[in-house]
This record gives sequence, structure tokens and C-alpha cells, in this order.
Amino acid sequence: MATKKTDTTKKDEPEAKKAPAKARKAVTTAKATTKKPKKPAAKKKPATKKAAAAKEPEAQPEAVEPKPETITPEDVAASVEELSGANRRHRQEASHTVALAAKADSSVLAPHIDDLVDALFRPEAQTRWEVLDALAVYAADGGEGAETAYDGAEASLFDEGSSRVRLSAFRFLAALGATSPERSDEVWPLLDEGIQCFHGDLEYRDMLVALLDFVRGSISPATRDALVERISFDATSGRGYIKTCSADIIAASNEGTK
Repeated sequence: MATKKTDTTKKDEPEAKKAPAKARKAVTTAKATTKKPKKPAAKKKPATKKAAAAKEPEAQPEAVEPKPETITPEDVAASVEELSGANRRHRQEASHTVALAAKADSSVLAPHIDDLVDALFRPEAQTRWEVLDALAVYAADGGEGAETAYDGAEASLFDEGSSRVRLSAFRFLAALGATSPERSDEVWPLLDEGIQCFHGDLEYRDMLVALLDFVRGSISPATRDALVERISFDATSGRGYIKTCSADIIAASNEGTK
């Protein structure tokens, strides 16, 4: 019986055709995945001294505040006139000059009391607190006409926008009230209201300091008793600086009655 010859030519032919296709695919994939080498980054040249100097901002000269003793009466007069000007920044600077001058010699304010009282109604807070600080020194020194600032100080005491203005108004009223029993009776209702309204606020510590000077002044027995009664609870049951300062005020009041 004759055996059949197997023809492998046709079966091997497709494998032969597939091999080159796989090889081509592998080569293509290898090319696609091969990354090009990166060029080395160029080194930054160090900045030259001239370039560095050009980039640095020039130092601005600091404003030199005048010393109180160097401010002349003419300077005060010019500053007071500026308080009625239209420029807000100039008014603020002028009020600061007036406050500095008062620290050195409050008598220089005497010819300008009416203008200073008028300045208590400027819209910006700084002008008002600087003028109030100046008038507080003037009042403490017994300056004539200081009482005319009472209404402006009352308005500033309850200023809703500035705690600094409220503190300066409180200080002025305390300084004014300490000058005589009659004035102490006049200012006490406002001081009493201030104690209740601002108790524990940021400015309250300084208000207590002002009250300590107030009780050491020439105040009436009625006002003295009312002040002691107002802060007696804090002096015994308060905490921190409120208790300490309140106790100091009562101690100073007791010394004043001896």
C-alpha cells in the first residue's frame, strides 16, 4: 500500500510570512518607546554686581518726628490753622504736632482753644484723638477754657468706630474733672457711663489708670463715693488687672479722705 506524502509547503508558508511582520512590529515599537536624550540645561550666569544693585530697592529715608521741645509757638499756630484745611492727611499730621507740643508746654495751646475744640468734629479718628490728648494735658495743667471741649469729648466718648478716640475722650474728661469738685460732679455721669459701657474692653485698662489720676485730684466727696461704689465689686471679686487697678483706685481714694 502506497503511503501518502505530506506536503508541508503550504502549511509552512503562512508562518514564514508572519515572522517578518512580527519583526517589523517589534522594531516599530522599539523606535516608538526609545526616548531622545535631553539636552543639558544651560547654566545660569551669576548676576553681576551692577544687575544686583539695580534690582535692590533704594532705602527710603525715615520720617524724623520733631522733638516736643523743638516745636515753636509759630509751628503750633501753623498746625492749628491746618486743622481746618481740606486735606485729611495734613490735618492728621498737624494734630500730631499739636499733641507733641502740648507735652512740652501746654500753655502754647491757650490762644487756639476755640480752633482745637472745633477740630474735635473732624471725620477722621486720628485728628480727634490727637487733639483730645493735647487738651487733656492742657486741662490737667489748669488751662483756661478747657471746659469748652466738654461737648466734643462727650461725642467722642461714644464713638462707635474708634476705641482710641473713646480712650482719649475718657482721659480728657478725667483730667478735666480732677481740677475741681464742681467739674468732677459735671464729668462723673459720663465717666460712670464709660465704665459700664467699656468694662473689660481693650482700652479699659488705660481708663482705670485715668481714674486713678482722677481720684487723686480735687474731686467732690459725692463723686468719690460714687466711684468707689461703682468699682468696689471689681476690687474684691474681679480678676487680673481689673481687680488690681480697682483696688488701687479705692486705696488712693481712702488716702485722699484722710
